[in-house]
Amino acid sequence: MVFSFFLIFTGAAVLATLALYTRQPLLIAYILLGVLIGPFGFSVVEDTQLLTDISEIGIIFLLFLLGLDMQLSNLMTTLRKSLVVGIASCVTFAVTGFAVTRLLGFEVGEAIIIGLCLMFSSTIIGIKLLPTTVLHHRHSGELMVGILLIQDFIAILVLLAIESFGQETVNTWTLIKPLVMLPILILGTLGAVKYTILPLLSRFDRFHEYIFLLAIGWCLGVGEFAHLIGLSYEIGAFIAGVSLASSPISQYIALNLKPLRDFFLILFFFTLGAQLNLQVLSTVMIPMAILTVLVLLGKPIVFHSLLLRLSETNHLAWDIGYRLGQISEFSLLVTFLAQGSGLLSEKAAVLVQSTAIATFALSSYIIVFNFQNPIAVSDRLRRD
Repeated sequence: MVFSFFLIFTGAAVLATLALYTRQPLLIAYILLGVLIGPFGFSVVEDTQLLTDISEIGIIFLLFLLGLDMQLSNLMTTLRKSLVVGIASCVTFAVTGFAVTRLLGFEVGEAIIIGLCLMFSSTIIGIKLLPTTVLHHRHSGELMVGILLIQDFIAILVLLAIESFGQETVNTWTLIKPLVMLPILILGTLGAVKYTILPLLSRFDRFHEYIFLLAIGWCLGVGEFAHLIGLSYEIGAFIAGVSLASSPISQYIALNLKPLRDFFLILFFFTLGAQLNLQVLSTVMIPMAILTVLVLLGKPIVFHSLLLRLSETNHLAWDIGYRLGQISEFSLLVTFLAQGSGLLSEKAAVLVQSTAIATFALSSYIIVFNFQNPIAVSDRLRRD
């Protein structure tokens, strides 16, 4: 583990330096490092499963910090406004992805799963490249977060459906369980914060180490509980953050957890590159290119059209459309489960993985060089 961390973070520091000198997004450096020293590159780091599990904590912290910036009343208003756009965009890309994949010669079952994978946009790319000022003070940030949350919930239903179809019998309760458990989780979390967490923070607010520890424990604890009742760690962490957003100490917690979040996110992008099977990749280059173009061009247009119908401005509609113009890390999890259940071949799995990486990379370029973001090379666009 120590040697792996040495290779990852020293290598990331070297490639990040080169990326900054050549005006490239840092995310590309992390993914490229994974490709180079991962099991399908020079095989310096061969077992990436543990690193993958560890890196998921970065996504959990990302959603927790996001929740800390959103008041519950604002969240409910945002979700109502985002509901139509979130559902309509998912249906559009599921149908389009299925049709295109069938034309490329994949079987019906594989085409359905690949179409489902194209529905979602990356929470990491979208939020990582969203300036805090936008999230705090602009309608666009809240609207984009609402769309991503709706997509995340749909993704959970898809994951549960795939797990059920991989079993001998389909359990209806497994499919409706998230709809029942989500309100229970929200109410339980709000009650725990009011009667336990906030009194503790108020009494021991002088001990900064304790605040840091309690925040991490609350984030991971609610995430674990959400997972146990059939939801995801990410949704649990987000709800944990929202429940604390009304506290005066929420911004202090957010500020202190950002370095920890970035540490795990570097691991996430490294493992993303390391898991790409370069041998199989050569057999899906043409389908990958077609799906990549479909996502990069189609998603901004679809989101732009849907948002204009809700009377949003033209600039805001394009801004959100391009920020959501990639597929999601949830797509990689869908692929993993479907392949393990025998519903997806290795070729189809590599197609989704390579398309995810390609859209992550190219979408990052588009955002970094054209829209306000925290890691822009241009001083005009850099907003933290």
